[in-house]
Amino acid sequence: MRFQISTNGLNGATGKGGVLALPIFSDELETAHLHQINAKSAGVVASLRAIGEVKGTLYGAALAPAGTLPAEHLLITGAGPVAELDRQVLRRWASAVVRRLAGRTVTRLAIDATPLIAALRGKAPALRADGGASFGAGNSSTPAKNAAEILVVELLVRGVIEGMFHEGIGGKSTISAAPAKLDLVEILLPAGCDGAAAQAAVRRSEIIADGTVRTRRWSNLPANEATPLAVAEAARDRARAVGLRARIISASELTRMGAGMLMAVGRGSDNPPCLIVLSGGAPGAKDPLGRRLAMVGKGVCFDTGGISIKPADGMEEMKMDKNGAIAVMEAAATIAQLDPGRPIHAVAAMVENMPGSHSTRPGDVVTALNGKRVEITNTDAEGRLILGDAMTFAERELKATHLVDVSTLTGIAYAAYGGEVAADCGNDAAFQDELHLAARTAGEVYWPYPLASAYKKNMDTWSADFQNSGTREASLIRSGLFLKEFATVPWMHLDIAGTAYRRTAAPFAGRGSTGAAHPTLVELAMGGGVRRRA
Repeated sequence: MRFQISTNGLNGATGKGGVLALPIFSDELETAHLHQINAKSAGVVASLRAIGEVKGTLYGAALAPAGTLPAEHLLITGAGPVAELDRQVLRRWASAVVRRLAGRTVTRLAIDATPLIAALRGKAPALRADGGASFGAGNSSTPAKNAAEILVVELLVRGVIEGMFHEGIGGKSTISAAPAKLDLVEILLPAGCDGAAAQAAVRRSEIIADGTVRTRRWSNLPANEATPLAVAEAARDRARAVGLRARIISASELTRMGAGMLMAVGRGSDNPPCLIVLSGGAPGAKDPLGRRLAMVGKGVCFDTGGISIKPADGMEEMKMDKNGAIAVMEAAATIAQLDPGRPIHAVAAMVENMPGSHSTRPGDVVTALNGKRVEITNTDAEGRLILGDAMTFAERELKATHLVDVSTLTGIAYAAYGGEVAADCGNDAAFQDELHLAARTAGEVYWPYPLASAYKKNMDTWSADFQNSGTREASLIRSGLFLKEFATVPWMHLDIAGTAYRRTAAPFAGRGSTGAAHPTLVELAMGGGVRRRA
C-alpha cells in the first residue's frame, strides 16, 4: 500500500476510480465545500441527508455513486461535532473508513482532507493544548503555519494502517470480510498546502503505525504460541532487524542475580521466565534530552492468578497480560527506525503465572532484587512483583536516569477509568508532565491518581518489609505505592488494564489488543513531551 499527497483539493486527484472518503461533521452540514461535493455528486449528499442516511454521526458511513467526483464511489463518513475532533477521534475516523471497505473489491482510496484541516484551524481541539485529552496544561507553543495539514496527514496515515489490521488474520482459516487490498491511498489537501512537508510526515507515521500494528498482532498471540522464551526469540529477531542490541537473561541468571520477586511468579510454570533487554545507541550514552530512558513492561504470557486462582469465566483473555512488555519492545523498535542510534532501553519481564507444586504460596516471603523483603499475600497481584525487579535491573544494570513502566496491572483501573482512559502515577512532577504531553501528542488519554502515602499502612505485615496486596481499600493507589518502592529516579507508571484490549468490536477496530501505550512511549522517547514555546 502506497500513500500519495495531492495539494489541489478534489482537482488534485490523480485519476478517477476507487472510493473517495468524505468527512462530514454533525454540526457543519451546510458548508461551501459540502455544497461543492453535492453538486459534483449529482445531489447524492443532499438526497442522503433528506432521508436521514447522512447526519454526521461519528463513524456513521454511507456508500453512494460519486457522480463527476474523482472516484467511482463516495464514502460519506461522520466525524461527529467539530468541537470534539481531537487526535484520537481523527485517527479512529480514518480507521473506520478503511474498515467500512472490508470485504469489498477496492484498490484505490482517496481521502478529502479539506474539511478536517478546516476544522483543526477552527474549533476542533486537536492542535490545542487539550488535543489529546490527557491530563495537564499542554504545549503552549503557537502551531506552525502548516501544522494543521501535517497533523491531519499523520493521523490519517496512522488510522488507515491501523484500520487495515484484522485480528483474525493468522488465527481464522477463513475471513468473511477481509480488509480491502488497497494499492494506493491518496490524501487530498487543499491548494496552498506544503506537499513536501506532508509527504515527509507520511514516512514517520507509517513507522509508528507499523509498530502499533505489530504490538497488536504480537499481543494477540495465544499463550501456547507466545511462551516467555518464544517471545524472547521473536524479540531477538526484531532487534536484529532494526539495529537494536538484545540480551536475554535466563531463569538461572535471574536466580543468581537475586530477582526473587520475578522468580517467585514464574517458578510455577514449566515454561521458565526470562528478562528481555533491548538497547539502542552506544552503551551508557544519553539521549539528546540528557536521559537514559528505560521502558519497563509487564509480560505475563498467561495469568491464571497462580494459587490465588482466577475465576474460569473470561480467563482466556489473560493471554493479553503481556501487552505492556510487547508495547515497550515495539516502542524501542519504532524509535530505532525513526532515529537510528538514539539511546533507548526496553526491559520486558516475561513469565507465566501458573498453579503447580512449585508455585509460590500466599504467605511466602521473598527477597527483591533491591534487597527488600516482600510477603506475597496474593499470587494474583503478580505484575507489580515482576515489574519491581525489572525496574531495579534497569536502574542498576542500565544506569537508567528515567523509568516508565507499562502494564495491564489492575482490574480496578478498568473499573475506575473504563476502556478509553488509562491510569498513571509517578514520583516526579516534571517527568509526569512530559508523559502527559507526549500522550496528547500521540492521541492517547491518561489520567493520574495520587500516591497518597497514608495508604502505605495497608501494605504493612509483621513478617516482611511490606506485602504485595492487602485490603480492597485504595487498591489502585497501593499498586502504585508498591512500585514506587523500586524507583529512585524519575519514574512513571502506566496502568493500561482498561485500554490495552477491546472486549467488543468497534467501527474503527476489532476485538483484541489496541497497541495501547506504544505511540505515547515513542513520543516520550523522541521528545514529544518537551514543551516548545514560540
